Amino acid sequence: MAGFGDLVKKAFYLGVGAASYAGERAGDTLKDLRDQTQTIVNELVARGEITAEEAQRLVNDMVNRAQDPSPTSSENLPQPRPIEILDDDEPVPSSADAQTAALRDQVAALRQELENLQQKSSN
Repeated sequence: MAGFGDLVKKAFYLGVGAASYAGERAGDTLKDLRDQTQTIVNELVARGEITAEEAQRLVNDMVNRAQDPSPTSSENLPQPRPIEILDDDEPVPSSADAQTAALRDQVAALRQELENLQQKSSN
């Protein structure tokens, strides 16, 4: 059963690592967005198209929007698939038993047919 515990630990650490990496990437993306927005706003201020106060408000507004996604955008994101881990000790559902038995019967019939063909070809 130690193998199962190791598998669970590895899955947990993989999830933590993926979440950490995603957080780092999101932080980098947010920083890039802030830098790009600041550059554009600085150009608008230099041309006299907006004031410094309006520029700061615009940058803050864009960063806040990036940090707080709207509920409608998060609904469109794909949801994680549930993972079911089956233990060998657990009983198999009866429908699976019937399918397994049918497959075993087919394999036995095919083996018998193969043996018959081999005997015919050797004669």
